[in-house]
Amino acid sequence: MLICVTHRKLCQEPFLLRLERIASQHPYGIILREKDLPEHEYEALARNCLSICHKYDVPLHVNTYIDVARRIGCDGIHLPFHIFMEQKDALSGFERVGVSLHAPEEAAQLADTPATYVQAGHIFPTDCKAGLPPRGISFLHSVCQATALPVFGIGGINAERYPSVLQAGAAGACIMSGLMTCPNVEETMQPFL
Repeated sequence: MLICVTHRKLCQEPFLLRLERIASQHPYGIILREKDLPEHEYEALARNCLSICHKYDVPLHVNTYIDVARRIGCDGIHLPFHIFMEQKDALSGFERVGVSLHAPEEAAQLADTPATYVQAGHIFPTDCKAGLPPRGISFLHSVCQATALPVFGIGGINAERYPSVLQAGAAGACIMSGLMTCPNVEETMQPFL
């Protein structure tokens, strides 16, 4: 299974066109990351992205902005662990609630919460985290052992590395730069679907 994480500034083509090409392949979901945007600009972009995702029946996960997700009628939210723990009692109505975490101990705290999936990383070296050592496959395995929720690895995952991600117990992978920059979206996504 594959979750696309967006980073519009990496795209070589118009971002919404790239998003539509990704959505047409029916990934497990799309996380609208875009951390640099102020809330009002993020909301405007999220409305356009939600329309595209509805067209292909692909879940959109608004990143961090809980109020934006509610205002635009998006039933998916993705939160960093610390925000999730602060807001977990205010997430009623969301069908999908993703949590980014960086320790197996955090995964163990997600039992009996609204969380529906976990994003764990970064697993392999990646330009997005240049200079930071990857946590590795053993870390991913530890996270998978610490929770019954589906775990998606992130960070430097490609088709060649994907089998080791699954062998570690993950449900799938999250890919950002690889999907934002690849020349052929369909070909790049195929091994993960």
